[in-house]
Amino acid sequence: MNDPEFQKAYEEQNERDYIRNAMFGSIVSIPLQLSCLVMDHFMYGHIPGLFATFVKVRVFVALLTLFVLLWFKRSESTCPKRLFGVTWFGAPLLMVLWMIYYVNDPLSPYYAGLNIILLAMGLISPWTYKQNLVITLFTLVMYVVVAFSMKTAQPLNYMLNNTTFLFLTAAFVVMGSRSNARQRHQEFTLRWELDKNRRAIEESNRKLMELDQAKSRFFANISHELRTPLTLLIAPLENLMARFSRSADTETRSTFQTMHANGMRLLKLINDLLDLVRLESGRLEVRLAPLEVNEVVKGLASAARQVADDKKIQLVTQVDPALGTLQADRDKLEKIVLNLVFNALKFTPAGGRVELRAEKQEEEFVLIVADTGMGISEKNLPNVFSRFWQADDSSKRKYQGVGIGLALVKELAEIQNGSVSVQSKEGKGTTFTVRLPYLKAEPAQTAQSEIANGAPPDANVASQEWLANLYRRAESFPALTARPDSLNPVEPTRNGERPKILVADDEPDMLRFLKSQLQQHYQVIEAVDGQQAVDKAAEFLPGIILLDMMMPEKDGLQACREIRERASTRSIPIILLTARADEETKLNALQAGASDFLAKPFSTTELHVRIRNLIESHEYQLKLSKQKDALESTLEQLKATETQLVQAEKLASLGRMSAGIIHEINNPLNFATTNLFTLRKKAKFLAPEQKADYEDILKDVEDGIVRVKNIVSDLRMFTHPSSDDQDDVEASEVVASALRFLSNELKDKVTIEQKLPDHQSVHANKNKLIHVFVNLLQNSLDALRNKPFNNGERPTIWIEGRVENGWSCLIVRDNGPGIANEHLDKIFDPFFTTKEVGEGMGLGLSICYRIMQESQGRIAVKTEVGKFSEFTLEFPVKA
Repeated sequence: MNDPEFQKAYEEQNERDYIRNAMFGSIVSIPLQLSCLVMDHFMYGHIPGLFATFVKVRVFVALLTLFVLLWFKRSESTCPKRLFGVTWFGAPLLMVLWMIYYVNDPLSPYYAGLNIILLAMGLISPWTYKQNLVITLFTLVMYVVVAFSMKTAQPLNYMLNNTTFLFLTAAFVVMGSRSNARQRHQEFTLRWELDKNRRAIEESNRKLMELDQAKSRFFANISHELRTPLTLLIAPLENLMARFSRSADTETRSTFQTMHANGMRLLKLINDLLDLVRLESGRLEVRLAPLEVNEVVKGLASAARQVADDKKIQLVTQVDPALGTLQADRDKLEKIVLNLVFNALKFTPAGGRVELRAEKQEEEFVLIVADTGMGISEKNLPNVFSRFWQADDSSKRKYQGVGIGLALVKELAEIQNGSVSVQSKEGKGTTFTVRLPYLKAEPAQTAQSEIANGAPPDANVASQEWLANLYRRAESFPALTARPDSLNPVEPTRNGERPKILVADDEPDMLRFLKSQLQQHYQVIEAVDGQQAVDKAAEFLPGIILLDMMMPEKDGLQACREIRERASTRSIPIILLTARADEETKLNALQAGASDFLAKPFSTTELHVRIRNLIESHEYQLKLSKQKDALESTLEQLKATETQLVQAEKLASLGRMSAGIIHEINNPLNFATTNLFTLRKKAKFLAPEQKADYEDILKDVEDGIVRVKNIVSDLRMFTHPSSDDQDDVEASEVVASALRFLSNELKDKVTIEQKLPDHQSVHANKNKLIHVFVNLLQNSLDALRNKPFNNGERPTIWIEGRVENGWSCLIVRDNGPGIANEHLDKIFDPFFTTKEVGEGMGLGLSICYRIMQESQGRIAVKTEVGKFSEFTLEFPVKA
């Protein structure tokens, strides 16, 4: 770590460790030196004068170490630190080297003392490995010098053996000191980081405490500042309600009541916040006074009974007579009971039950509030009494609030040396139990309280009592007005020109206010949640929609998105209303498809202007859309008319050309028919073996002439449609005539199945209708020739008639190959055909289509490739 502050701190820590370990080494070294005298006695006690010399040397070294230790403790200078740190092991080291030299004994075991001193130095002294390396090298060199300077001969192997052990000890000391130094550095780094984090946490904690104190002061100040103007608003409002409630109209009284109820709700919220601040700062005092429990509890229940009746909930109160009169803080007790009761009423559905019980259990005053509501899940039970906590904190929650009621109950109970607990089962209900110490009121205290209450009040006391009464009445107001489960049905407006406006808000007071402001100019449709808003927007198609941002079921953003996703409501302008005015909320609203955004509180004048502008813009867009549709429709009609004119001109030109061709063809046909008759007469002059071929040739010629005649007839009918009179024609006669014309082609080739009702008639020209049937039957015959039949299936034509829904229907169906889908929209066009060249001109179905139009009827086709074709002729039934 390259932090200069860290390096400085690490060096200071090393200095402290160095001094501490040196002092420890000095304290340990002195008794060890003196204890070694025993070893000296056993080793050299038999040599006269040697033991005494060793005693003097060891005592001198011990006294020197003690002197340095005492001198260092008394000295204020930092200079002798290193000198002091060397003394505790340096003096014994030199002493051992001198003793080895002095005894002049190559076999002396005193070299082991050098090993012990080196190990102690490495373990105790916090030196770097370089410093330890210098000391160990010095020791090795000095031992070698002492060994070679002895006057007696000494074995070389013995000296090498001792030197080797000293060298290994020195190596371990150096390596150990290196590892020890690294470990010390890591430990100091960890302690440094830990201390740094601890200091940061302490600083953060200090700032948090300051912020918490500032928050408490802010809440206390703002609550006091809000209570004053709010009280000055409620007092004149109550005065106006008392003076003009009888003479004012219904709308004015409703406005007064809404203002008063919401003012009291706001005052209750401010009082709760102020109580929390006082509890947190420890400035909320418990004021005990005699209290008649039965009277207080039942009075509180009556204050909540209106809410229970509005929600159709049974509110039951039970008070144990054994409670009697006790010492309690009336204000705190009322807040506890009302918070619990209103909380139970809020989460209990219609038809449920809420119980309020006051009991004496041993030496405790117990309040129990039980309901049959929705219950609390097991995972949420630990958080019930947490401040500002709510099980559902989304923008779609059904039950609104700020989450301080139950937290206030817990803290008010604890400040009175009591407790509160909760038991709940999801879907079954919840029970809150408050336990307070039972303090029986003495008769003298009760009498004293009555005397105090009977004293004549002065002006200041009366004012304080009025404020206390106002605050107490504010506690009896629930946090929110009960939301209706259903709304009044939408009534049709008397003035059909008034535009519709859909207003969706889950707060009834806001819904009533918006309706009262808008119903003079608009037909107001109400919704109490996001799902109702989506459904009613699709049902009534209003001119504009007002959506609150936070609603149950679906919030304003989701409802806005779903309205935009539906084609029928996509273009309806939407205004989102919300108490949040930050940029993120505005962007989310616009991204969801809102046309405009209005933050609460808002001006009704601004609301009217925005609504009027959006409605006018929407109506203008609708007009433009209608004009666009009308123009597109007109353009399509013009295109269709142009196509018809072109087609009519083509057909007229074709008709003129066909008329000339028909005229030119008729004479040759007559000549051919006359000559054919002559040729048939001459067949009797031919030899018998030539007659068969001759007849076949004449038949082929006759068939060709007949086909040409049919083509000429179709062209004549196509180019010169007649306007013959129409009459009621029997369907069976028309079908019989058509079958008779085609009898030769149908005989033994196709099965005909008829199902015609008796006396079914159609209004048409009989000859033209026969022509239609001949064309349809001929088409079926041509189709049946081109289909192979297997598994015993025979070519069949079904002819059916029926009368239904004011139409007389004739149906021709065959089991031929059917008509391809790509040809269905062209089969009635002139000259369209799928037959081979020479097999037809494609005029048959076109003529059928024209004849049906002349008869004011219609022709339709239904087919399935490979299975059947079915033509239906429909004629209107004449009265």
